Amino acid sequence: MSDIMRPISIESLLDWILEEYKRNATIFGIRKFFKADPNKTISLFGEQMETPVGPAAGPHTQLAQNIVASYLAGSRFFELKTVQIIDGEDLPVSKPCISARDEGYNVEWSTELRVPDAYEEYVKAWFILKLLSREFDLGDPNGFIFNMSVGYDLKGIQSPKVQKYIDSMQDASQTPIWGQCLKAARQLLPKFTRIDEAYLNAIDPQVSHSITLSTMHGCPADEIEKIASYLIEEKHLNTFIKCNPTLLGYDYARQTMDELGFDYMAFDAHHFTEDLQFEDAVPMIQRLLDRAKAAQLRFGVKITNTFPVEIKQGELPGDEMYMSGRSLFPLSIAVAKKLSDAFHGKLQISYSGGADIFNIKDIFEAGIWPVTVATTLLKPGSYQRIHQIANVLESLTYPTHPQIDLPKLDELVEKANKQALYQKSFKLPESPKIAEKLPLLDCYTAPCRGTGGCPINQDVPAYLRYVAEGKYLDALKVIVDKNPLPFATGTICAHPCQTKCTRQFYEGAIDIRGVKLEAAEHAYDELLATLEKPTRKENAPKTAVVGGGPAGISAGYLLAREGMPVTVFEKADEVGGVLSQIVPEFRLPSQSVKNDVRLAEFMGAEFKTGAAAPSLAELRAQGYDNVIYAIGAWKHRHLKLEQGHAINSLEFLHANRKQLNGSENPYGEHLVIVGGGNTAMDCARVAVRLPGVKSTSIVYRRNKRNMPADEEELLFAMEDGVEFLELLSPVTLENGQLTCEIMKLGERDASGRRRPMPTGQYRQVPADTVIAAVGEDVDTSFYQEVGMTVNDRGHVNVDPVTLETNLKDVYVIGDGNLGPATVVEAIADATKAANNICEVHNLNYERANQNINLAVPRAKRGDLITPDCNVSQSARCLECSTVCESCVDVCPNRANIVVNVNGEPQILHIDRMCNECGNCATFCPYSSAPYKDKFTLFNSKEDFNNSTNEGFYVTDAATKECLVRLGDKVETIRLTESVMDIPNGLLDFMETVIEDYSYCLAD
Repeated sequence: MSDIMRPISIESLLDWILEEYKRNATIFGIRKFFKADPNKTISLFGEQMETPVGPAAGPHTQLAQNIVASYLAGSRFFELKTVQIIDGEDLPVSKPCISARDEGYNVEWSTELRVPDAYEEYVKAWFILKLLSREFDLGDPNGFIFNMSVGYDLKGIQSPKVQKYIDSMQDASQTPIWGQCLKAARQLLPKFTRIDEAYLNAIDPQVSHSITLSTMHGCPADEIEKIASYLIEEKHLNTFIKCNPTLLGYDYARQTMDELGFDYMAFDAHHFTEDLQFEDAVPMIQRLLDRAKAAQLRFGVKITNTFPVEIKQGELPGDEMYMSGRSLFPLSIAVAKKLSDAFHGKLQISYSGGADIFNIKDIFEAGIWPVTVATTLLKPGSYQRIHQIANVLESLTYPTHPQIDLPKLDELVEKANKQALYQKSFKLPESPKIAEKLPLLDCYTAPCRGTGGCPINQDVPAYLRYVAEGKYLDALKVIVDKNPLPFATGTICAHPCQTKCTRQFYEGAIDIRGVKLEAAEHAYDELLATLEKPTRKENAPKTAVVGGGPAGISAGYLLAREGMPVTVFEKADEVGGVLSQIVPEFRLPSQSVKNDVRLAEFMGAEFKTGAAAPSLAELRAQGYDNVIYAIGAWKHRHLKLEQGHAINSLEFLHANRKQLNGSENPYGEHLVIVGGGNTAMDCARVAVRLPGVKSTSIVYRRNKRNMPADEEELLFAMEDGVEFLELLSPVTLENGQLTCEIMKLGERDASGRRRPMPTGQYRQVPADTVIAAVGEDVDTSFYQEVGMTVNDRGHVNVDPVTLETNLKDVYVIGDGNLGPATVVEAIADATKAANNICEVHNLNYERANQNINLAVPRAKRGDLITPDCNVSQSARCLECSTVCESCVDVCPNRANIVVNVNGEPQILHIDRMCNECGNCATFCPYSSAPYKDKFTLFNSKEDFNNSTNEGFYVTDAATKECLVRLGDKVETIRLTESVMDIPNGLLDFMETVIEDYSYCLAD
């Protein structure tokens, strides 16, 4: 495909809008229209706007349909995408150009259209909003403002094409596009209900009375002043100039980013020395204020442009990108404070830079407006997020004139530097994508249960929905269908599902694990009271499970549930393995483990404890047809010290769980744990609770960000008062002191973590006892003695599907197969082995959400849960298994649309509307990019031939003749005739587009 967008004619835009609304009650995918309060407006530049918010100059104000979508959702101030002398194909924009998974980055800065084409898009949008505001009674047709944005030097702005743009935006009446808009509207008058000829003739052709000057970083102060003076005095425009965070100085910006956890952002001091300096900015702004006043115009500043950072990890192509979003907010609001203080609150500030639903009220009440947003609109919910913001702003009191509330602004700056919202996680997030590739049809999926999400494919949306409805028993039935350990997994599961949760792109992932525990605690007794014991199958083969940890309990449960005789052998006195012997009681109560074991016993699993399991030969002799080894990774790794000795982490945890139980302390006052994984966190949290302990420290050769422990485990340890001693490598232990070499972080290794490098400097740490939490291994020798073969990693060779070893009917699950693994991975292994012994009935999802009205989950899109909302974790579920449409949401250009084919929603990608920004690829749950991988509609044969996308071009709509690419094959077909080599679903898809979505085919 090409990254060249092809604007839609005014005739086709109006036809699209009216036909889509007639069919779906949506316009460009917007489902919730904002209807303004007729009694509320706020004045700016002599114009009125019903809400002081809208899209920033960027991807959401580049095309007419983008602006229309934004207006429908609640925007009333539009900062149009910047125009400059370099435009169209001459503008070097690398693709993809946007990355907005968390904080935002981009590598494009002005319109990708030619300036005349950009002008036409803005005029078409202006005209359409005048029609829609009246036709749908959304607000006053004069209740919104268009603000031009130009850059980047005076010579370019004075070029003929930019001059014509500025002049024509002030009066479009004599331009061809204005005549085209009037003609198209007149032709469609019969389709409107509240528009007539008189209304069309009264539409104001003065599109914009104001302008925002965008200057590239390094533009000198005198050049900025010359441009602004020219715009005020020669072009007679109300003017904003953009000011950047570089006004804060390098040291402030670097310290702020580091303290908030964005220390990985790479930038140096050169922008701060080359950009506008604060001591020059203040007198310059004052002179421009005076010039504007003399010209009876308004002048102010726009905060902030963007913040340039280096591209270090391949986030986007190129060497430098522009940062935005939540990480920019603390810098932007600090710039606002610094300038407001200098002008005693009298300076008008137009604001952007991390504004969203979580801070919009504070920004506005501090006297800063209008506010434009960008990064928040690039995330799922997209334009519909403005609806929520507009409602919040409309509920506030609108001021009569600009005035900064300095004390409130001070509070906002303090919040920005302290609130968790603006602090980056210790651990850089895992990829939210599942392993599967995006299918052409039926792509709706819940990533929380996909590959890379839940190893046992638990139907997470189903049980979340049941819990939201208060149906705890139904929820627990869904859970235990695939999960024999609801209490253990509801308490200590590593919850990979949450790393895939789409809600993470709103206000944070759902606490899926917590909801599981909620269901277990509420419905456990009722479940046992209502379950029927399985009937034992006659002459069924017997299975012995060696090891009573998570994998062994799970295998026993699953086999017994299917009526298979099964015995679990556990050499300890109590079943549970690490759950009952290692994990601290305060993390996983022993009663929770007993509850899970009781479920397996209820199903008919027999547990034998207190003695080692018989040998394989003895088990065979006792009539066990199948043997499953479910032995944990109990072999200790040793910490190598030049002097001194460290005790092992598992021995330490076992002693405190079973022998001491936290009541004795033979370890001394100063305990040091060496390691950075979850086991190290457990050791530290146990140690800090021991009587008489004065200090508990974790020593690790990397920093927190590069520790393997889960972030929540790090946070728990920090909350417990554990001291983290980062970048230290232990060398010797003697006389109560652990001597460590100080390390520094080098380049990234194969794991993606930065490699620790020695410095030759040393530090001593008080240490009466050192506990080594440096990992565990599988006891390979045991398996080899039994007769199993192992690989070079020390793991038993097994069939990847059945987990059967080289010994017939002998299986290895859990740690022996995977190495040290999680509880839910152990369950997944148990399921594989059990399913090879007998058919386990949990291989199909329980589709508890089959009959959901799609309007219900769709209504949640765009609404973020703010602290004042009383919404349960389970109710936050977006039910992605029923409807996803993230790629539709996040496309600024509306290039992905929903097509209802035989009652099922499908995704169609429209080539002409896409500029390959890459945003849909970021948020699609699959390891794919919808703009490349979804079935694509082409509007010309040339575009079809220039693409490799699977898709079609309609060569003759009347006969339904299409040029189709499927895989590597291209052919011309007629949908009215029999087509053998194209799936019926795609044939129906194309026919539906031609018959019901013909407005997408127009020029």
